[in-house]
Amino acid sequence: MIENKTIFITGGAGFIGSALASRLVEKNQVVIYDNLNRNSLKNKPFQNHPNLRVIKGDVLDFAPLSEAMTGADIVVHCAGVAGIETVTKKPVTTMRVNIVGSLNVLDAAVRLANCERVVCFSTSEVFGQMAYHSSETDNTVLGNVGEARWTYAVGKLAEEHLAIAFHQEQGLPATVVRPFNVYGPGQVGEGALRNFIRAAVKDEQITIHGDGTQIRAWCFVDDMVDAVLLAMVHPNAVGESFNIGNQRVVTTIYDLARTVVRVLGSKSPIQFVPRDSVDIELRIPSVRKAHELLGFMAKVDLEEGIERTAAFYREFSE
Repeated sequence: MIENKTIFITGGAGFIGSALASRLVEKNQVVIYDNLNRNSLKNKPFQNHPNLRVIKGDVLDFAPLSEAMTGADIVVHCAGVAGIETVTKKPVTTMRVNIVGSLNVLDAAVRLANCERVVCFSTSEVFGQMAYHSSETDNTVLGNVGEARWTYAVGKLAEEHLAIAFHQEQGLPATVVRPFNVYGPGQVGEGALRNFIRAAVKDEQITIHGDGTQIRAWCFVDDMVDAVLLAMVHPNAVGESFNIGNQRVVTTIYDLARTVVRVLGSKSPIQFVPRDSVDIELRIPSVRKAHELLGFMAKVDLEEGIERTAAFYREFSE
C-alpha cells in the first residue's frame, strides 16, 4: 500500500496514467503533468478530488517540467507519443517526445531532494515483429530504418537505456515496465480491442486490418496498474526492466473480434481491409521475471475484461 506520498505522473491524463491515479489519489497527493491531447480524466469520478492536481504541460519543456516535479517522492513517466496512425504520421515528433522528453524527466528526477523511485514506461514493440514468450534479456529487434512504424520502438528503447544508465551512473532508483497490449475502460486513442468493443456495443462494423492472423496477448488495465504499483515500491524493481502482460490471454485478431461479438451478443459484421503499414505478427510476453521478482500475476481473463470495458463504453459513448 502506497500512502502519504507525492506522486508525479507524466501523461497522467492518458489511459493507463489516469487508471493509476485513480488507485493512488485517496491516500496520496497526485500531480498529473500532461498536454491533455488524450484526456481520459474527463470520465473519471475523481477528476475533482482535493488530492489531485492537474498541470497542463509538455515533457519537452524542461524548466516547467522540473518545477512541477518539485517535491515528488515517486515519478511515473507514462507520457509519450503512441498509436500506429499517430506515429507513422509524425515520426520526428514521436522520437523527439519519447527520447528528449524522457531525458528531461530523468534529468528532473535526479535533481529531486528525495526521489524514492522513477518508473518509466517502455513498450513491447522493442521486440520487433516476432515476439514469442520474449523475456527481458532477449535481444531487442527493430525494423527497417526509414519505416516510420519503428520510430516509436526506437524512442522507447532509448528511454530504457537512459533510465538504466541514470540508475547505474547517478544512482537514480529507476525501473522500466514494458506493457503488452493493455486495454480496458477509458482507453483513448488507438487500439484494436478498444475499437472492436466500441463498434460491437453499437452493432457497427468491426474492421480488421490485414488477414486477422496476427497473434496478441491481451492485458486488462487493472492488471497493468497492479504491476506498476509493485514497481513503484518493490526493492527488487530498481535498475530492472519488466515485461507486463497476460500470457494466458492469447488469440488471433480475427478470433478476438469474434469473441467480442459473442461475449457482447453483438450483431456487428466483421470486415477485412488491407494493411497500410507493417504490423506485429506475433507478440506474447514471458512475465516470469515480474512474477519472481515482484510477485506480479495478471488476474483478469479476456471475457471478463471485454464485459467490463463494454460497460464503460455503454455509459460513456463517444
